[in-house]
Parts: sequence; structure tokens; C-alpha cells
Amino acid sequence: MKGHKKLRKYYNNRNTPHRFPPVDQTLQQAITLHQAGNLQEAERLYRAILEVVPKHPDANHNLGQLKVQINQTSAGLPHFKAALEANPNYGQYWLSYINALIRAGRHDTAHQVLAQAQELGLHGEEVETLAGRLLQVLPADSQAKQRKPESRHSKRDTSSSKTSCQKSPGAKEMNTLAALFNEGRYPEAEHLARKIMEQFPGHGSGWKGLGTAFIFQGRKAEALAPMKKAAALLPEDVAVHYNLGNIQLELGRPVDAEASYRRALELIPEDADAHNNLAIALKNQGRLEEAKASYRRALEIEPFYAEAYSNLLLTLNHSASHHPSYLLEEARGYGRMVAGKVGMRFSAWDCMPRPERLRVGMVSADLRNHPVGFFLESVLAQINPSCIELIAYPTNFIADELSVRIKPYFSAWKPLGGLSDEAAAGLIHADGVNLLLDLSGHTSDNRLPIFAWKPAPVQASWLGYFATTGVTEMDYLLADEVGVPRAQRGYFTETVWYLPDTRLCFSPPDVNLAVADPPALKSGRLTFGCFQSMTKIGDGVLAVWGEILNALPGAGLRLQCEQLGDPRVVEQLVRRLQHHGIDRARVSFHGRVPRKAYLAAHAAVDMLLDTFPYPGGTTTCDALWMGVPTLTLAGESLLARQGASLLIAAGLAEWVAAGEADYVAKAIAIASDQPKLALLRTGLRQQVLASPLFDAPRFARHFEAALWGMWERLYV
Repeated sequence: MKGHKKLRKYYNNRNTPHRFPPVDQTLQQAITLHQAGNLQEAERLYRAILEVVPKHPDANHNLGQLKVQINQTSAGLPHFKAALEANPNYGQYWLSYINALIRAGRHDTAHQVLAQAQELGLHGEEVETLAGRLLQVLPADSQAKQRKPESRHSKRDTSSSKTSCQKSPGAKEMNTLAALFNEGRYPEAEHLARKIMEQFPGHGSGWKGLGTAFIFQGRKAEALAPMKKAAALLPEDVAVHYNLGNIQLELGRPVDAEASYRRALELIPEDADAHNNLAIALKNQGRLEEAKASYRRALEIEPFYAEAYSNLLLTLNHSASHHPSYLLEEARGYGRMVAGKVGMRFSAWDCMPRPERLRVGMVSADLRNHPVGFFLESVLAQINPSCIELIAYPTNFIADELSVRIKPYFSAWKPLGGLSDEAAAGLIHADGVNLLLDLSGHTSDNRLPIFAWKPAPVQASWLGYFATTGVTEMDYLLADEVGVPRAQRGYFTETVWYLPDTRLCFSPPDVNLAVADPPALKSGRLTFGCFQSMTKIGDGVLAVWGEILNALPGAGLRLQCEQLGDPRVVEQLVRRLQHHGIDRARVSFHGRVPRKAYLAAHAAVDMLLDTFPYPGGTTTCDALWMGVPTLTLAGESLLARQGASLLIAAGLAEWVAAGEADYVAKAIAIASDQPKLALLRTGLRQQVLASPLFDAPRFARHFEAALWGMWERLYV
């Protein structure tokens, strides 16, 4: 539910590979309009693509060409440069950029770029023509410099005609490889990359191409080895180091990812993306202050970088040092930023004032096996289709078995991937949606900027986030009174709409696992557990845990999360534990496992210790279903009170601590009464299944009433 945003820039593109097919469809439309002379509409579509994929090579190149056509050559230069940086292996990008530089009168730069292109093996009649044009305009000393690369290149051409002496792939092969990637023909790209790699094992291009082909096909683990080889052979290739970092991050190796991103930043210090992703790697190691600094650096370089701003806001919520008023002001800054990117907001909607059914859209990246999906599935099954019509707007093209299960509950399933914010807002507006729900907030792959266009007359935030979005066009936020006491409603740009009992309803896991006996019954040694991400385990948490373990010398601690699969992350954590007086011998560390195995691991713990100020959500509900209660601490914000909201809804108010001292006292008292803890475990699953936290029919009725209430308030 609260995952960070993992941006990927494979082949120097910021977005994930599965977004490319719809982007390519839009590109083809733009090209058709461009060729027909409808330059204004073509430019609009090119820019729509670049809003989704800012470094898309063809969109940048074609927009640059369009600017040259309308005598705005200087305005086209950044786009030619972006295309070239995204795909330096495609010869036409070099030619177009050099030609535009000459037209713009930037002859020295054109000379430098031409020399670089020739050094990389670009040749032919068009290159000779550009060189001739430069000779006519450059001063004599520059002309002398211009001739040197040509003579060296001429010698290389002679030798490269003999296959046995060729040490690097030719331009034709590399252009073909780039074309295969641009056309989405990834298996063919893989085949060609293997061929290049086998012919030229000492050249990095084949390894890079093979790694990239694996990435685009979702084979991240296979991509690691060839991309590491490419990084060794192409030490100056920024994209290789960036993409290697993305793979390492995806595979749960944040320490390695950090090193790759730092190498990329050595080459291009002003790259807002490599800073954003470096921040993610740092955050995944629990180094939150460094992560925040990197996010802010990305925003200094690219002030309208919405993804980095979302990532920053998400990270700020991990810290107990920030007052809710500070977080509110930071979020308002995001709202102002996205508002500044909006043209004309919608002010009229094709909606009936008193519809028989309310058309409700759900915008989410996580309609799948994801915490959002786990909380959503059972509720969708109980929504009355005679009064609520649901439309799904997934922000990506990721789908799995949970997606298949929930799809029938929606009248339409319309992915927004590949659409600009304006185009996506237009699509939603045309659908006549009465009420639009955002289920992502500032988490991964969110599309919050769409809401700034106001595509629906009523817009609300629910489920996937735990704080204000900062978007002023977001009318409501759905919460419960435990999560947001009435005195704290002022810390949201949205109006808080209260749901009875709980703002969340959990779907029981679809696995056959019985509740196990508490391990302390057999060992006589109580084991605390925590399944939270490393990003939530701050020094304040470790200090409190140290007090508890110091008071209970026979107790142990079991920690499990994805990051602990990396031995170096474990080493870092061990040092932090020791700093807080926790002996490494009392702690066991476990990495990521499949969902069923993760649920089964609850048999190894007697009770869970929650993190703060960022407590568990899905992990708390999973543990309750497995018969394991969680001790949580109620803080000041919606996020910090999430654990309290869940446990009170489950009928476990006594497991909510009012502060750190109370948290320590409760942990010691509970651990000291093992028979009582064992008795609770025997009936806990039945207790929580009967509670509002798991009662989907009850929640669905409250949810429907809230949706209708928000709509009807328009006409009161």
C-alpha cells in the first residue's frame, strides 16, 4: 500500500517497459499528422508522449525536426540532444543534431559533436556533407582540428572492412538493434544482441543490448550479469550504470544500486533521474536523511519532476521529527506544482444530478497482488452494482491473478499508461464519471496530476495513502475517527469524510494455513517479530526495542523484509542494533519469500512489535489472520495512527500504546504472561474475521453511503 516509487530508465527512458506500446501508438498518430502537415496537432501529441516518457528518443527527435521546419531551430536543439542521449547508437540522431547546430549557428559545438560521432564510427555521404558545410563556416584553426578525426576514421574504415580485424560492431547492426527496441520487438533484439555479444565479447554494446532486452521482457534476474559486464566494458556509459542500478534495486540490492547510481552521477552530475533513484536506494537502506537530500537535489535540477516530489513526500512521512503542519505545507507545494502544469481545468461535466447509479472511477497502480488489492478485493465483491457502477483506471499495464478476479466487478477497465495527464483527464471526463477515487496518493506510479485537471465533479483520496495529497482539486479524504481525530482535520487540503468503524477492510488471504501454536510454548523463550521494511525501522524504533530486550534477557527478535536478503544491509543493521544495545546473537534476519511462506513464518513469532511513526498495514492484518497480535504506538498523524485504527477495529484496543514509555511497559507485561498470550492466539482469527476490519458486506454498505453522500452534497 505504501511502496516507494521505483522509476526505471531502461535505454535511458524514465518509465517502465510496459508503457511503451500505447506510447508508440500515440507516436504513430503524431508522425501521421506531422507528415500531413498538421504540425500543431503533431506537436501536441509529441509533447503528450514526452510528459509520460520525457526522454523518449523518437518523440524528442521528431519534435526537434518539427521545430526546424517552423524556423525555431534553437528550440529544437534540446530535443535533438535528448534523443541522442537516449539512444546514441542511432546514426540519424547524430545527423539531425549536427545539422540543427549548424542551422542555429553553433558551429563549434557542431564540430565537436561531429568529431565525436566519427570517433564512434559514423560515416557516409551525409556525414561528409555536414563536414563540408562546417569547413565553409569554421575558422582556419577549427578546420585543422576538423580534418583530424576524418583521417583517423578513414584508416579505421579500411581495417574494419576485414571481419577478422573488426573489434566493434558496425553502425548498421547497432541501428538495427535500436530500431528493434523502439518497435517493441524485444525477443528479436535479444537474438541480435546475443549475436553481437558473441562476435565482439570485448565490446560492451552487445552485453548492454542483451541486458536491456531481458529488462524489457521482465527478466530482471537474467539482466543482471550482462549489464554488469556492460558496465565494466563501458565505464563512461551513463545509461548502463543507471540501468544496472535499476536492476539491482529491483532485485533487492540497494547497496549495489547506490554504487551504480553514484557512478552515473559522476558522469552526469545534473541528472535528476540517477538523484531520484539514488534516493530510493538510500531509503531502502534506512538512510532517510540522505534520501531526502537526494530527492531535493533532483527537484532543484528539475522543479516540475512530479515523481521525485511524490517520493520526497512519501519519505517525509517516515520521520517522527516532522510536525503534521510541516508535512501539510510540503504537500501544498506539490499541489501548486501540478496546478502550474494544468491548462484549462474542466468546469462542466456530463453527469445527471440525480443518477440511478453513481459512476465511480478508481485510479490506481495497484489493482493486483499488492496491499491495495488485498484491501480492495472483498469490498468490490460486496458493492451493489444496481446503485454503484465502477470503472477501473489502472495507471500501468501490470496485471496478475488478482487483477483477473476483480476485473468483472468493473464495467470498464481502461489503463492510463502512455497517456499524458491531459489526455487521461479528458478520457475520464468523457466517461461521465460522477466521482473519481485516487487509490495511490504519493506511492509508486501514481497519477495525481490528473486530478488537478478536475475530470470529475467530485474527487476523493482513499485506501492507498495515509496523508494529504496536497492537490487542492481533491475534494475529500476518506478516514475513520481513530485515524484522524476531529481536532486533526486541519492537516489536510481535503475535507475529511468519516467512515464508521474503519477506513479499511481487509480481504482474508487466499491460502490454506492453520494458526500455529506460539513458539514460546515449546522453547520457553518468547520471540518478538517484525515484518516491516527497513525504511520503517528508524533509530527511535531500535532504541525502544533495545529497552524491551534489555528488560527481557531471554527474549529474541525475528526480523524479515526484502532488504534483509542483502548481506550488506544486514551488516549495516547489525551495527545499528549494537549501537542500541541489542546483541546480534538475539536477532535472526530473513529476506523476502513468497506470500504463503511469509504467512507461514508467523509460526516462528509470539507477537509483533510495530514500527513508528510508520506502522504496518497489510502486515498487521496478515498477522491478525495468522493469530499473531501486534503491539502498536498511536502517534499524531493519520499514518502514525494507522496501526491503532486497525487494532481497535479488530477489537484489540489494549494493544495500542499511547507513547514510547507505554509501548515498552505493554511489551514487557504482555511478554511476561505467556499463558494469556497463548489463549488469545487460539481464538484470534475467529475474532478478527467477525470484526469490522474483515466484514466486507458491512464495510461496503458504509462505503456506498459515503460515495452517495459526497455526491449529494453538491446539491445541498
